[in-house]
Amino acid sequence: MPDRATPNLPSRDLAATSLFYAGLGFAEAFRDDGWMILTRGDLVLEFFPWAGLDPAANPCGCCLRLADVDAFAAACRDAGVPEATNGFPRLHPPRPEPAGLRIGALLDPDGSLLRLVGDPATADG
Repeated sequence: MPDRATPNLPSRDLAATSLFYAGLGFAEAFRDDGWMILTRGDLVLEFFPWAGLDPAANPCGCCLRLADVDAFAAACRDAGVPEATNGFPRLHPPRPEPAGLRIGALLDPDGSLLRLVGDPATADG
């Protein structure tokens, strides 16, 4: 197996987290009472229970490096994630940044920040 890293994010309710991410195309690869692993192609997200988490105070986040950042944002919209400036979940659509990357953000129902970073090697990234 090649070296890799996977984000570990909090979940107030693993079943609810699984359902939310299933709407974005993720599937459970593993789950027990203390851990859950979700996959979508080569993307891997791992979750641990944190029942008393306040989403507005969640310090956790990660970057998803995406070949097609706009398609992922569209999947979020199709799943009913609103484009908004407050509340959870919410989507901030990808936009060009000064560094030349297209970057957006998804805040999940537990307040975890997933930065959506387009691959600069792809035409739509």
